[in-house]
Amino acid sequence: MPVMNIIEAVRSALQTQMRADSRVVVLGEDIGKFGGVFRATSGLYDEFGADRVIDTPLAEAGIIGTAIGMALYGLRPVPEIQFGDFIFPAFDQIVNELAKFRYRSGGQYTCPVVIRTPVGGGIRGGHYHSQSPEALFIHTPGLKVVAPSNPYDAKGLLLASMRQNDPVLFMEPKRIYRASRGEVPEGDYTVELGAANVTRAGTQCTVLAWSGMVSIADDAATKAEAAGISVEVVDLRTLMPFDIESILASVKKTGRCVIVHEAPRTCGFGAELIASIQERAIEYLEAPILRVTGLDTPFPYSLEHEYMPNADRVLDAIRKTLEW
Repeated sequence: MPVMNIIEAVRSALQTQMRADSRVVVLGEDIGKFGGVFRATSGLYDEFGADRVIDTPLAEAGIIGTAIGMALYGLRPVPEIQFGDFIFPAFDQIVNELAKFRYRSGGQYTCPVVIRTPVGGGIRGGHYHSQSPEALFIHTPGLKVVAPSNPYDAKGLLLASMRQNDPVLFMEPKRIYRASRGEVPEGDYTVELGAANVTRAGTQCTVLAWSGMVSIADDAATKAEAAGISVEVVDLRTLMPFDIESILASVKKTGRCVIVHEAPRTCGFGAELIASIQERAIEYLEAPILRVTGLDTPFPYSLEHEYMPNADRVLDAIRKTLEW
């Protein structure tokens, strides 16, 4: 089985589905002959041609609006927004059009668009190339939100997303695009949307994470183990719909929970997870649920590693829950 990084896994998923379904087209800024700013679409133009690998103007609202029209006329477009920070000009198209077509048509029309976009910091990109806007879209009914953390999941989740009849926002962790490596099947497979994955079993504290923060949670769990603390790490993988049953099973087992996300703290997705857990399992909790997050500031350029959660901050939160 070949070893791939996340970029290679994403490209493999696109290639696999484009070969299997002639309705799949990709479009976005520089994704054609150039192969994308991160090279995720490298080689697709040569194989599938300009009719299916489409370079667009730098106009995010136009990219998503075009993809919506394609989907309504029978294609299955996969637009790329070059950075998650640039998705905001297309916010109206995504929230008010794309996410609502099935509802507004009484189920008569679907809009199978998969929007790929890299998110998060760690590349010294500053406040216009480092944001994690997942909470804004999780809050949007009709839209699925997926956030893989490793190559195997990236390919399987993207293939599953491209076979949905509902729109999906596929958020890729660019900090570990090439750093995360693992075995990935060359052929066709899917990873179920809406199913979390326990990446590390433990008994004393649950750590919930997704995307680029899963590796941080795993590092913290390793440090905790060296200190005699047993930590269970749960990778959500899909943020909407999220796997509340797996989350509850873990929290009921450990009695404690720490949530890690890179986005700002206030109104981040961690707050919804806390509410969802406490509504259903407060009698199992032995300590308040803690969050390790980004700060309520614009993402800084020179101090990004002060802003982003790290293993030591997560370990400190784990210790606090055990000392409660």
